[in-house]
Amino acid sequence: MGQCPVGVRRLPRRQVSSTVSEATNETPWGRVDENRTVYVREGDTERAVGEFPDGTSEEALAYFTRKFADLEGQVTLLEQRIRRGTAPADVSDTVAKLQAQLVEPAAVGDLASLRDRVEKLSGRAEELTEKQRAEREAAKQEAAAQRESIVTEAERLAAQPESSIRWKETGQAFEQLFTDWQRAQKSGPQIPKSQADALWKRFRAARQSFDSARRAHFAQMDANNRDVKQRKERIIGAAEALAPKGADGIPAYRTLLDEWKAAGRASRKLDDQLWARFKAAGDVLFDAKKSIDAQADEEQVGNLAAKQALLDEAQPLLQESDHAVARKRLAEVQRRWDEIGRVPRESLREVEGRLRRIEDHVKGLEEEHWRRTNPETKARSEGLRGQLESSIAELEAQVNAARASGDRRALEEAEGALQTQQSWLAAIGD
Repeated sequence: MGQCPVGVRRLPRRQVSSTVSEATNETPWGRVDENRTVYVREGDTERAVGEFPDGTSEEALAYFTRKFADLEGQVTLLEQRIRRGTAPADVSDTVAKLQAQLVEPAAVGDLASLRDRVEKLSGRAEELTEKQRAEREAAKQEAAAQRESIVTEAERLAAQPESSIRWKETGQAFEQLFTDWQRAQKSGPQIPKSQADALWKRFRAARQSFDSARRAHFAQMDANNRDVKQRKERIIGAAEALAPKGADGIPAYRTLLDEWKAAGRASRKLDDQLWARFKAAGDVLFDAKKSIDAQADEEQVGNLAAKQALLDEAQPLLQESDHAVARKRLAEVQRRWDEIGRVPRESLREVEGRLRRIEDHVKGLEEEHWRRTNPETKARSEGLRGQLESSIAELEAQVNAARASGDRRALEEAEGALQTQQSWLAAIGD
């Protein structure tokens, strides 16, 4: 019930008298008597709502009219919020409080109309409360589903095979999931404590499982790094000790390289640092070899020019037909060739090919001479020549006889056989 100002006193309800016209001030909903007592009209009765002895009649009536305006403002505001669906969850309690305030309020105004409006709000508040209850339940279910998805993802990340886990990215993913969980817990709809506790227990277990696996992984990595570092530093020391040998140390360095590959791998950063030292030790040896090779290349360029000049000089041998002369000149060329020495690798095929053509020509001359002068071959050739000459003489007689007799078929066969025998004789030669 509304509070009266200092000096205002509430009076009991009484019937409206026939002296209303004697009031010093009044409205359709209330009046003030000569004692500054304020009344509110409710149907056929009026009820004293208080006294206002320290002011005028107008001030007294205005005060209690403002009290009604305050109540009406509360009702209007609640109507608007219920219509927009923005009323609080305890809207039914708010309606009930307004109903209690309107039983006998210390206010002057159309209280009956105001009570009717609040009564209508009661049913609408129940509907809104039920709707809000359903919305809250749906929001709780959605919030639970959201947290379930966070937990499920955390469990999936924790269940990955260690060999496929990307530790940095997975750790960041867990941090994001934890942030999502905190955000949902602080700003999202509340879910039953038992359900929230069960989900949190699963999330915490998944995160602890990942953290334990990560600690174990990096502990093992640290141990492996120490072992690999010790093995590779020993290899580096052996490689650096080869420096005084220069190019002669390369075979031993290659053996150390095989040991390096078998020594395993440390973390990328550490392995890169160790490899840089090992490679620097090898560069000393290979730089020494490059220096030697550069000097050799310079010599071989001169050798190439000398061999090309020698080949130009030996080129006429390809026209030589006397095997003895050709062999003697070739022997001199080969001697000078060996004395010149090596040529650059990229030119080796060209100059070797030119020399081989000359050698093949001389070899061919020698083989032909042997074929002609070999006693066994010569004897076989002479025996075959005699047989062919006898056969040719007989075939010539057959040709003459067939031509004389006019036997065309016999003539063709005899001439064909004669040509064959003559070609064989020509192949034997002199």
